[in-house]
Amino acid sequence: SSGINAEYGQGLKDLPELVRSVLKLDDEILALAKDLHSEKSLLLMGRGYNYATCLEGALKVKEVSYMHSEGILSGELKHGPLALVDENMPCVLVVLKDQTYSKCHNALQQVIARHCRPITICEEDDEEVKGMSFRSIGLPPVVDCLKCILAIIPLQLLSFHLAVLRGLDVDCPRNLAKSVTTE
Repeated sequence: SSGINAEYGQGLKDLPELVRSVLKLDDEILALAKDLHSEKSLLLMGRGYNYATCLEGALKVKEVSYMHSEGILSGELKHGPLALVDENMPCVLVVLKDQTYSKCHNALQQVIARHCRPITICEEDDEEVKGMSFRSIGLPPVVDCLKCILAIIPLQLLSFHLAVLRGLDVDCPRNLAKSVTTE
């Protein structure tokens, strides 16, 4: 228990430097956005902590670039979303070395079998996933519960670049209330 707490504590201490290292991937993410900005839709798939990452990433893409995007639980792929996957549907999969790795790896194989050219967010040393990917964004290793903090950064940058490439004002998205009002 104290060893786990120490690992979490060290992970939190290292987080600012890890975030800086992910931000240095901005040129790669801009290149990806240039390939995707004229697409109509984007699917983002993940599991565990990274299902929430995909939901948030899809929301940001919708909010600022007005591109249709969906965050999908990769374990639910066979319950409908897989019908959307083909060579024309861009898919981002979060495949990180955590307790969901083998299941996310399986989802990656499923989309490849449908001729998708997957874009993965994976660990920087995961040569197998990188080799299966059309494009990959490699993240530094960190304790499991903090992986989602690093994984959302490329998706936030991607949504920003998509909006800019589409000629949109990222600081003033349409129909988006900055505050919640109730009656």
